[in-house]
Amino acid sequence: MVFLCIKLIHNFNSKLIIKLILNIPIICGLTFLFFASPIAYGQDPQFTQFYANPVYLNPAFAGSNVCPRLVMNYRNQWPSFSANYVTTAVAYDQKADLLSGGLGFIIMSDNVANTLKTNHASLVYSYHQNITRKFSLDFGIQGTFIQKSVDASKLTFGDMIDPRRGFVYSTNDFILTEPLNILDFSAGVLGFSENFFVGVAVHHLTQPEESFVFNPNNSSSKSYLPRRYSAHMGVEIPLKAQTQTMFATKKETLTPSILFNKQGEFQELNVGIYYSNGNLVGGVWYRNNDSFIVTFGIQTDALRIGYSYDLTTSKLSVVSGGSHEVSLAFKFYCEPKKKTYRTMSCPAF
Repeated sequence: MVFLCIKLIHNFNSKLIIKLILNIPIICGLTFLFFASPIAYGQDPQFTQFYANPVYLNPAFAGSNVCPRLVMNYRNQWPSFSANYVTTAVAYDQKADLLSGGLGFIIMSDNVANTLKTNHASLVYSYHQNITRKFSLDFGIQGTFIQKSVDASKLTFGDMIDPRRGFVYSTNDFILTEPLNILDFSAGVLGFSENFFVGVAVHHLTQPEESFVFNPNNSSSKSYLPRRYSAHMGVEIPLKAQTQTMFATKKETLTPSILFNKQGEFQELNVGIYYSNGNLVGGVWYRNNDSFIVTFGIQTDALRIGYSYDLTTSKLSVVSGGSHEVSLAFKFYCEPKKKTYRTMSCPAF
C-alpha cells in the first residue's frame, strides 16, 4: 500500500502531487481499510484511560462500583492529520440486588476522518458471586446494536486513477450508501480480592459481517469484525494508612497494571503504573511499539476528572500530534446497605 502511494506520487504532475500529499492519510488509510486483503477485518477503537470506562473494557465490571456511576470519555487521536480518529462514549452502571449483580449501558460514537462513522448502543449485565471470604468472581454479558455508515464521496479506489491525469475514472466497486445495522454480543469474567484484580473479555463473539463494498469481479470481498480478546491484571500496594477527609477517602498507593489486547492480526501490550495520593492520581504507561502515555487526574468520592496524552514513538510521532483523551465520571450516593458484595481496588484511569 505504501509502495502504491509512492509510485502514484512519482508519476503524477506537480498539481496532482500536491493534491495527493494533502490527502495521503485519507487515501491510503481508507484504501487499506477496505482492500488490504480480499477478506478484510475491522478494529475497535481503544481508550488510553482503560479503567476510566471499565464496562467498555470488560462487561463483568458492571455494578463493580456498587453505587450508580456515570462515565464520559473523549479521545482525539492524531489531531494533526485531517484523517484523525475521534471517539466519544457515555456509560452508566450500578449494582442490581434483585438480579444478584449489576446493570449498565454504553453509548459510543467513533468517527474516522469524517468518512467512516460507527455508533454503538450496548446493554450489559453482570452476575456477582463471592467465592471465598476474600475472593469474588463477576461474570458479564453484553448485547450491542452497531450502526456503521460511510461517506462514499470521500473514498478513492485504485481503478479510479490514471498515472498521469489523476482521479479521472469511475470505480467498478459497488459502495453501500445505506447504514449497516449489526447485532453483536460480548462476554467477560472478573476475579478480585481487596487489593488484586484479574479479568478476561471476548468481544464480538459472532464476528458479524460489516461489508460496505462489493466488487462484482471478486465475490469474496467481505469485511468482518473479528473477536477482540482482552486480558488485564493489577494489584494495589498501600504506601500509607488510609484516612478520611472532607472530600474523599485519602490513601497513598501504587498500582502496577497490565493490559493485553488482540483483535485479528492486531495485538498490543500495555504496561504501566498508577500513583495515587488522596485526591491526586498520576500514571505512566508504555504501549509496545506505539507510544508512551502520561495520565493525571483528580478524584473525590463523587467526581473524577482525568487527562492523558499519548506520545507516539513510531515514525508518525513528529507529525501526528499524538493523542489526547479526557474522562469525566460522576459517582452517585446510594443508601448504605448490608455488605454482601466486596468492592475492589481498581485504577480510576
